[in-house]
Amino acid sequence: MRARFALMLAVLTIPLPATAQQSSPQTLDQLAPEIDALFAKYQAEQHIPGLVYGVVKDGRLAYVKGIGVQSLTDKSPATPDSLFRIASMTKAFTALAILKLRDDGKLRLDDLAEDHIPEMKGWAYPTKDSPRIRISDLLQHVAGFVTDDPWGDRQQVLPQEDFTRMIAAGVPFSRAPQSQHEYSNFGYALLGRIVANASGMAYADYVRQAILTPLGMTASGFDVTKAPKARYALGYRWENGRWSPEPEMADGAFNAMGGLQVSANDYAKWVAFLLSAWPARDDADAGPVKRSTVREIAQGLNFVSVTNRIGASGASACKQAAAYGMGWRVAQDCDLGLTLAHGGGYPGYGSHVMLMPDHGVGVFALSNRTYAGPSAPAWDTAVAMDRAGLLEPRVVPLSPVVAEAYAAAKAAYAAGNLGPLQGRLAMNFLMDRSAENWAAELAALKEEVGECPADEPLAPMGAMSTAFRLNCEKGKIDGLLLLAPTTPATVQALRFRVVPPDKE
Repeated sequence: MRARFALMLAVLTIPLPATAQQSSPQTLDQLAPEIDALFAKYQAEQHIPGLVYGVVKDGRLAYVKGIGVQSLTDKSPATPDSLFRIASMTKAFTALAILKLRDDGKLRLDDLAEDHIPEMKGWAYPTKDSPRIRISDLLQHVAGFVTDDPWGDRQQVLPQEDFTRMIAAGVPFSRAPQSQHEYSNFGYALLGRIVANASGMAYADYVRQAILTPLGMTASGFDVTKAPKARYALGYRWENGRWSPEPEMADGAFNAMGGLQVSANDYAKWVAFLLSAWPARDDADAGPVKRSTVREIAQGLNFVSVTNRIGASGASACKQAAAYGMGWRVAQDCDLGLTLAHGGGYPGYGSHVMLMPDHGVGVFALSNRTYAGPSAPAWDTAVAMDRAGLLEPRVVPLSPVVAEAYAAAKAAYAAGNLGPLQGRLAMNFLMDRSAENWAAELAALKEEVGECPADEPLAPMGAMSTAFRLNCEKGKIDGLLLLAPTTPATVQALRFRVVPPDKE
């Protein structure tokens, strides 16, 4: 644990106010030409007939644009109202539907899937010690099924009765369940069947009633044959130097893995709703699903990988730690913070969405060319927004107990001893370092940088800890204050570190 705390201090950086970081941040309108250029380049290079992209910020669709056409036949333009299949970005709706049913007491995530799909009961598992598949295993792609992107995409039209027979016949396993992440469309189709059986209605009807309609996504749905043709973005493939139309796939048994059709104006409502779940707070829940439930989707299973960031900055940016949450790929990015992302590849369509909950910002793009997932320009847009000062961090509130403890710690530095902290120290504090040694350290610090009459705004990391920076006569000190889980709260650790001149 000491090593962990030392590492926290070693990587500590003090976030300065936005005005100090950048004196004149750009507006989104000013950045728009750069964003447009990113997507226009991608559209041309990938031979995409039509592309619509948007930025959601501060709870609204702050920027949206369509380029190209939704139909090569009549040359009708791609617009924010054009309807695109979003393929695997549907999985996020399926995951939230499962979580809502859990909230409503219709299922538990650790239920065996076969308790909700009786046809699975006779399955032969790959080893005698294989655990039986749980609902959570399906959500996080650890059920042991083989990766099935090309095959699964073509199962969209499979009738429900044929799917029932497929389930009853059993499936070959790629590996024992719960042993490794392996992406499975079939697994999410099973989740669609669980939604139907647990809710007592068809999967598409439940998603419409529980999520789409409450969010005002009235243009979105699964039965594309009934979509208004004047707004329908027809799907194409690029092959042999020309475009060919892909067959329209009607709603079927695999709709839960990739069948949803949306417009950019509709999809922005979904993105804004998800982002509104952060941060945790006291005001009333207004959405169709609880904020705390939405935040669960970011809990990645612990098959963590180290990956490059998507886009042009990927090679030079620091690595991401990534895992699969519930319908989302979840990663920690050193510049963008927590990110949730997912692509959608489908015959005739390609799409991508990435959310930055720490900043309340999301970027998405929809296209009508097979597997043309515009992930790179979406992530490049996020990076451009960061560089332009448009990703404002959601400030962690300063708790009164931290503020009081910090005031005492600052007074201790001024006094050169722990007197001002008397009565505030956890039982371990003086066991870890004696009062005499603390006095010696404080004296050495004062010898090096002098008195510290000013400080920067605190940078809380939660309600029980904060980073801080002291502005001293001959330099600066970075520090970390950590409270113990006691009532009343007491100081378990306090660290001071002189900032090298080149890091100030």
